[in-house]
Parts: sequence; structure tokens; C-alpha cells
Amino acid sequence: MEKKGVAVVAVGGNSLIKDAQHQTVPDQYAAGAESMHHIADMIAQGWDVVVTHGNGPQVGFILRRSELSLHELHPVPLDYCGADSQGSIGYMFVQALHNEFRARGMEKEAAAVVTQTVVDRNDPAFQHPTKPIGSFMTEAAAKEHAARDGWTVVEDAGRGWRRVVASPIPVRIVEAEAIHKLVAAGFTVVGVGGGGIPVIEQENGDLIGVEAVIDKDFGSSVLATLIKADLFVISTAVEKVALNFNKPDQKWLDRITVAEARQYVAEGHFAKGSMLPKIQAILRFMEAGGKAALITNPENISRALKGETGTWIVP
Repeated sequence: MEKKGVAVVAVGGNSLIKDAQHQTVPDQYAAGAESMHHIADMIAQGWDVVVTHGNGPQVGFILRRSELSLHELHPVPLDYCGADSQGSIGYMFVQALHNEFRARGMEKEAAAVVTQTVVDRNDPAFQHPTKPIGSFMTEAAAKEHAARDGWTVVEDAGRGWRRVVASPIPVRIVEAEAIHKLVAAGFTVVGVGGGGIPVIEQENGDLIGVEAVIDKDFGSSVLATLIKADLFVISTAVEKVALNFNKPDQKWLDRITVAEARQYVAEGHFAKGSMLPKIQAILRFMEAGGKAALITNPENISRALKGETGTWIVP
């Protein structure tokens, strides 16, 4: 089998939940196994792969369980919620990959790495928390948490009050070298779940967890740069990226340069909560020396790698 290089493939946390009727752990495993089937195709083509993933819904579930059991149990800090989700999703993906490799007669092993991501304690995001987490609350409950626990709370579009936390920019991945060595040793690695568990570095070099969330595509981009990946793939809900998305003059993009991507960002073509961070994460990777990036949905990864679909971003 001809070696193609190292690829970081970012899978969305929402991709584990097909709809409101399919949220259980077995449902999430089935959805994850489907994505791993397509990633195993990629590995069979000769790629060494690091799978990264989102964890937004799963962290939400962990927080909700914690809230509901406060009359009996201690609360779970946000960084530990991230670690919990990395463990459970990592377990799902590694098991699904193991079963895929076995079924195909591939001599491969997968390993999950609990991953920390260093952020800057002076990141302006800490002064302006914007990322809603956890359940909706009454105004009285929200203000009690603010006073007692130091939470930042906001009224969310008439639906109730919610806690918001910072979403700082990732600086480096603590376990990048461990991931790099595992890939070099032939492992398929699952890591940087949810963008990584946010930590800050103390004056003496010690690490300490912080209550924040990291954009998983930004975290994945930093990892891809640190391990000198040949390809950065963002697996999402659409087959290709479009200009004027969902409008009459919608135009699908097959292949764009970094300069064109920058121009489309400046013209406001990509939505803030969906495609924009993905394009920004890819631009960071490409500007740091990345060779190529690809955006497509899981079922089209194999076809996209052959140049048949997907949106390629090239220098």
C-alpha cells in the first residue's frame, strides 16, 4: 500500500447525534461507527490519520446530569466534562476503528489520547465570554449562580437564562509530540476532543485547567500544524462549501486558493456559527505551512480524496 501522508480529520460532535430521537449512547456509537467506516476507507488508501472531534452536545449532557444530581453529588467542573467526553467519544471511535480494521483484515491499531490545549491567560475572550453551555435557567437561578459561583450569565433570545464561558484561541497542544510518535509508530490516533481541554500555563510551567471551551476546528488546526500534517480534513454536514449558501445564486466551490478563501471571508460569505470558523481554522493551518485542506461530509471523504467532490483549499 502506497503511503499518502499524515492527515488530521476533524469530525463534528453534532455528527454523533442524527436528530432529537437518536441521542442515546448506542445511537451515538452507531453514528460514530458510520464516520469511522469512511475514515477506515481513507486509511485503507494509505493515509495515516489522526481523528479529532467535537463534543458540544456531550458536554451539555454531562453538565445537565451534574445539575440534576447536585442535591446528592458534587458539581463537575467544565474542564473535567471535556475530559469525560474525550474518554467516552475516544472509546467509541477506537472500538469502531478496531472492528473496521478487523473486518477488513487490516493490521492496524487505534489509540485515544486525552489531550490538553494551552490557551493564553490574557486572551481577550476571558473578558468577554460568549459560548453558551449547560441548561436554560430562570433569572433567579442564573443570578444565584453568578453570585455564588462567579458564573457569567446572559438572557438567551427570550428562551431563558444561560451560563456563558470564554472561547479562547488555542496556542499549543500539550500532547502533540505523543500523538506524533503514535502516528509514526503506525497507530490511528483519536485526540484533541472538543478542541482539547483548555489549560493555562503557570509561571513555573505547571498546567491548570480553566472553565472555557475551544473551537474544535481551531484546536485541530494547531495539532495539524504541530505534527506537520500533509492534509487537514474538516468533515461536516455538507458535501462542499458554497458562496451565497441557501440563496438563489448559490455557487458550490470545488477548489479555492488561500487568497480566494481570504477574499470570500472578507466579503462575508461564510456564517459565523457554521462555516466561518472552519475556513478560518484551515487558513491558520495553510498560513503556517500546510499543503492542502479539504471540507466535505463523512460519506464523501473517499470520493473527495480522489478529487471527485468536496472543497479543496490549496496554497
